Amino acid sequence: MNARLKGPWLESQVSSFLEQSVYPLRLACVDPEGVPVVVSVWYLLDNGSLQCVSHQKSHLVRLLRANNRVGFEVAPNEPPYHGVRGQGSARLTPLGERDTLNRLLVRYLGGTDSSLAQWLLSRKAEEVLISIDPTQIFSWDYRQRMADIPAPNSGK
Repeated sequence: MNARLKGPWLESQVSSFLEQSVYPLRLACVDPEGVPVVVSVWYLLDNGSLQCVSHQKSHLVRLLRANNRVGFEVAPNEPPYHGVRGQGSARLTPLGERDTLNRLLVRYLGGTDSSLAQWLLSRKAEEVLISIDPTQIFSWDYRQRMADIPAPNSGK
């Protein structure tokens, strides 16, 4: 990764977390009126770039065409809190014959056999690859200091 790194994790730990995590990426962008917009998308890490896919006519793609500066976060919703967030820029290119959509479907759905996967694959020609190139990455990890906090809904 060519991003500035801050926080407790080494670059290898950040990469490992992003490669292994199946939490959606929360992608923040700004609409033409300057209003922040956050969209959850599936992602994968590929050569230091966060790769997502969205339909060419989606609101997200329209926003990114107008302003490619983004913020992002990948983290669980439940304690103990830890994760990665940062800023960067998004590049949009036609998905074409890339296997990114298939890889995302396997990663998040476990395969391509579901009706959702088949529907998404049926529109592959209309999909756009969103490549997020991070400029800054921040890690945080409160697992050690939260070790004695019961898990949500554990009844404790």
